[in-house]
Parts: sequence; structure tokens; C-alpha cells
Amino acid sequence: MIQIDALPAFNDNYIWLLQEPSSKRCAVVDPGDAAPVLAWLEAHPGWQLGDILITHHHFDHVGGVEQLKSATGARVAGPAAEKIPARDLDLHDNDEIDVLGLRFKVMAVPGHTLGHIAYYHAPQNLLFCGDTLFAGGCGRLFEGTPQQMHRSLSRLAALPASTQVYCTHEYTLSNLRFAHAVEPDNVRLNERLAEVTRWRDEGRISLPSNIELELATNPFLRTGEASVVAAAKGREGKLSDEPSAVFACLRAWKDNF
Repeated sequence: MIQIDALPAFNDNYIWLLQEPSSKRCAVVDPGDAAPVLAWLEAHPGWQLGDILITHHHFDHVGGVEQLKSATGARVAGPAAEKIPARDLDLHDNDEIDVLGLRFKVMAVPGHTLGHIAYYHAPQNLLFCGDTLFAGGCGRLFEGTPQQMHRSLSRLAALPASTQVYCTHEYTLSNLRFAHAVEPDNVRLNERLAEVTRWRDEGRISLPSNIELELATNPFLRTGEASVVAAAKGREGKLSDEPSAVFACLRAWKDNF
């Protein structure tokens, strides 16, 4: 079993650090800043960074890649369809990559960016999804269409309920506040909002989430639910019941929330 910890970066990013204690080898996901990773390695003598996994090309996810590769010789893997600095391995949909003895499946999840990918390890149900699926929300559409993002989220939502969701931003509280505006009578959501509010007041991280919890509380995964459809139609009266149309309405609403 690997250990997974979050290394905070910038204002609200997390660099996920995967550790295999028996070999003292580690990997990181989306290191937008090299400094937190290098500080961890300095504080843990004998550990070797072997892999750098990238989900998409935005600077807050790749800014530390070249410095880390230069310092450690780590292999850099990322989406083939995007410009990733110092990339050694181009990854496409349904490819597989071995990291710390674990085999991850690559999933194309366009929407936030066109070439965005996620990494999924089935035996332990681990998902590293970058800025596609957030706890309580989803990423903005910088490059893709609402239809693309809805398909990508539907693909992630179909993973096993116990799948642990490791996204890369501490956006959970603001996401849940929006979710509450969409579904104020969702009991599970209200419980989660109170819990995460308490956690953040205590300075605690709100991640990882899991697919079961997201299906129960994340409006962007609930576009077929009558309560979510009704809320969307309250914003756009002539809105279609088509889930992708409901998603598009929610995303535009959230952008201005």
C-alpha cells in the first residue's frame, strides 16, 4: 500500500505525494511549484522522486516540473495532446502507466482543457483527476464545451462508489455553498457543508472525497435529479431536461456565483 499526502502550494493547490515506504521511492502529481517537493525530499533523506504525473498544461500544475526533473531525474508523464514541459512519456486515453508498483489507467477527460487526463488505479480505487472533478464541484471550461465536460464527469461518476477522489484545489467549501444554492433541501449536502465548514475553520484539508459522496452532493454529477433540473429551470425557464443542458446552465451559474 502506498501512502498519499498533500503538499500545499500557492493559495489553494495541492501537490499529491505518493510514497512507497519499503523502497523509499515517491511520485508527485501536478507539481506547479517545485519548492514544496524539494523541501519534503530534503526533510526525508534517502527518498527518491521517481515519477511526475501531469493532468494538464496549466502553469499551477506544471510550473515546477523542469526544476524537479533536473534535481531528481524523475520521469515526467503527461497528456500527449498538450504541451507539457520536460515530458518523457506521452499518454493517451486508455493507456496504462506503472508508478511505484501500481498500474494506473489513463482516462481522457476533456473540458477544463482539451487534453486533460486523469489517472485511475482500480485495485485501490484511487483517482487523480486534476481540475476536472472537484469535491462538490468541477473545473471551469477554459477550452472545452459543456458537452465535453459533462461526458468527462459522467465517465468519472461511473467509477466505483468507493473511489477516492484526489483533485488539486481546496475549493470544497465554496463549491458546497454553490451546491446548497442549487439544492437547499439536500440533507446529505447540508451535513457535508457543515462538516467541511468545521474542518476549514480548524485548518484541516477537505480531501480526498469519494465518488459516492460526490454523487450524493455534487450538483454537476446530479444533472438528472429532479431537484437539480428544477433549480436550473428556475434560472433558465425554457431549459431542456437534457443533462448536458442542465450542466451547461449550472456551470454558467457557478461562474457568476
